[in-house]
Amino acid sequence: MRKLLYLIGWILLCFPCGAQENNYVQIPAGNYRLGDTLSLDNPKRTVYIESFWISKYELTNADFEKFVQATGYKTLAERYHNAMVFEPGLAEFRWLQDSTAYWRFPNGISRGGIETKMNHPVTCISFRDVLAYCVWAECRLPSFDEWEVAARAGSEGYYFDGVNKENIGDYANIWHGRDHLKADVSDGYLYTAPVGKFKPNPWGLYDVFGNVFEFCAGKLQRDGDRSLAHARGGSWWCSKNSCSAFNTVYIGSVSPNASFSNLGFRTVKNFHDSFGSTKGMKVLDGL
Repeated sequence: MRKLLYLIGWILLCFPCGAQENNYVQIPAGNYRLGDTLSLDNPKRTVYIESFWISKYELTNADFEKFVQATGYKTLAERYHNAMVFEPGLAEFRWLQDSTAYWRFPNGISRGGIETKMNHPVTCISFRDVLAYCVWAECRLPSFDEWEVAARAGSEGYYFDGVNKENIGDYANIWHGRDHLKADVSDGYLYTAPVGKFKPNPWGLYDVFGNVFEFCAGKLQRDGDRSLAHARGGSWWCSKNSCSAFNTVYIGSVSPNASFSNLGFRTVKNFHDSFGSTKGMKVLDGL
């Protein structure tokens, strides 16, 4: 009887509320080759990663709404009215500050809300908002290296196996137009797409490239004393001609207080404790 109770307790610890079993993918512990020889932010190296669970999908509007309903939380964009949004016709790398935009109206009230987009990734949230969600949900963000290991799915290249810059549209919601002066709905979506709409990587993760940039935990050497947040994977806005960040090497930077309509996140839980220990990464070499 005691052994049975111990077994049940262990199962509940490793699979709280069935979350990992249904919506998370286990990443095995091991040594992984990461980075690129041409990247200063992300140099070629080998790291040891402890086993962890990472969400198959980017966090959705429906997921975030549960957090807000349970806590009454108000995002920075709601409090400071400083979210940045996009509309076709803007020059490259230009965004609009829209005082009406926040996660329920991620492109501003005039462009509609999320009523029919509850299965889209939540956006117009800041890094600080994301950390608040993670505390409530007893999870955490992936580290730079954990995100990259999961995204590469065993590959050592810019993409996971089977993907290149020419067929990336089968796996990622990105911008296919030459520029952003005209709307691009060639893949069916002007902005975000429902999570899981495109093909997954070999380890079963969806939208690691495109859809929304995904916040990660970590600090870059170039940050210095500045407080910056970082995100990876590219977004619906990124195209082959602009941004082109839908790969496993690029690491973007933004203010931790900034809210953009192409920024979101996915979550991590550790295998050994289920609730987000910060342990798990050890650099073995820098070659």
